[in-house]
Amino acid sequence: MTAASATWIGSISVLLWGTLALLTKLTGGQIPEFQLMAMTFTIAFALMCVRWFKAGHTGIRFAKQSAFAWTIGVVGLFGYHFAYFKAMTLAPAVEVSLLAYLWPLFIVLFSALLPGESLRAQHIAGAVVALVGCWLLIGRNSSGFSAQNLDGYLVAFACALIWSSYSVLSRLVKSVPTDAVGWFCGVTAVLAWICHLMWEQTVWPDSASQWVGVIGLGLGPVGVAFFTWDYGVKHGNIQLLGTLAYCAPLISVVLLVLAGFGEATSAVIMASVLIVFGSLVAGRTRAREANITGGDVANTGS
Repeated sequence: MTAASATWIGSISVLLWGTLALLTKLTGGQIPEFQLMAMTFTIAFALMCVRWFKAGHTGIRFAKQSAFAWTIGVVGLFGYHFAYFKAMTLAPAVEVSLLAYLWPLFIVLFSALLPGESLRAQHIAGAVVALVGCWLLIGRNSSGFSAQNLDGYLVAFACALIWSSYSVLSRLVKSVPTDAVGWFCGVTAVLAWICHLMWEQTVWPDSASQWVGVIGLGLGPVGVAFFTWDYGVKHGNIQLLGTLAYCAPLISVVLLVLAGFGEATSAVIMASVLIVFGSLVAGRTRAREANITGGDVANTGS
């Protein structure tokens, strides 16, 4: 499979993460964070178990990975969500989201440290433009940063570092099959259940719509999305995927507007333009490189 195909597969994650807000809205907002995390990651693990069952095995062989791969997987999946939920308890949600969404930009920057990767000015420019659009989109209801919430801001910043590091470091273990992510999801689910039982009161969904939200999260933004993202960052254009990730909050807002939970304001429209433009700038770099390479090959042949 080509790098372009892997990038398209990775972009499926962005589309699925765009449904996160709407599906979370359907859960009713009453299920405790760690319980919801535990339930959805359990569904994600079950989804991979179905794949293994259909393939005629238990998937045990995919659990036999190096300590390095396990550390990247579990710290990335569990660590990111733990830091995000913790930051939400220490600082306002809008500001936490603004800082947490630095991770796509960090992916673009950190990718320059990977073997065989190069960072162009267009990559940075595209990511920064998309970041501005993302901040405009998320921060339109912000009351401003405050020094008294510094602890929460630092944890949110750590959240961005964890997920960007997970995405970039996954490239170093590209030989680890995506099926192994199923086991990482399973361990993350166990850790989330432990956190839930220690710190939260159990609240089960009490309506069909809430169950639709939970199951939808487990199958999409938490399930398939992590599997396709793993494949994309390991084998695709990681800089472009990092920039495209800023489309997720845009998709979220559009879906909320279509579902009647929000309205299309001028800020939303401007943010949309910036995010799309930034993605095009970042994507144009790789397209131009491909054309140059193709031209060189043609000239050599002649």
